[in-house]
Amino acid sequence: MARAIYPGSFDPVTKGHLDIIKRSSKIMEQVTVAVLENPRKVATYNIEERVKMLMIVTDPYPNVKVDYYKGLLIDYAKNNNINIVIKGLRAMSDFEFEFQMALVNQKLSPSIETLFMMTNNKYSFLSSSIVKEIASLGGDIRSLVPPEVHEIIIGKYQT
Repeated sequence: MARAIYPGSFDPVTKGHLDIIKRSSKIMEQVTVAVLENPRKVATYNIEERVKMLMIVTDPYPNVKVDYYKGLLIDYAKNNNINIVIKGLRAMSDFEFEFQMALVNQKLSPSIETLFMMTNNKYSFLSSSIVKEIASLGGDIRSLVPPEVHEIIIGKYQT
């Protein structure tokens, strides 16, 4: 049984994230979209907000669930009987970091595989940081984020 995890900060979720989620849900029996609670990073949206946004956009996919974790990804995967880590790649710079992480994860747990998925080229420039910067400056982010969460995202920047 192929059970996968798609981890990330999702601060906030973008159309690029959703593309990877949709495509993963087609090839995996179950996909857990897991928000990393990382105390070393200052997030714009708290864990509850990020989980809520992800639950909204993944609702149409019955084999996708949303959760959050802190600690090692590999421990979460083992504790939840997940055998595949899905990582989305936009550029070579993503690959270098993610390849290193995949090797470390393989060392920690050889039974868990990492699957790299290339982003759709129409989202290759897209990141949560770019969305936040555009939104904070009053720009239009409608083409960058799922419509179901657009108001939640821009709500952080309205005064």
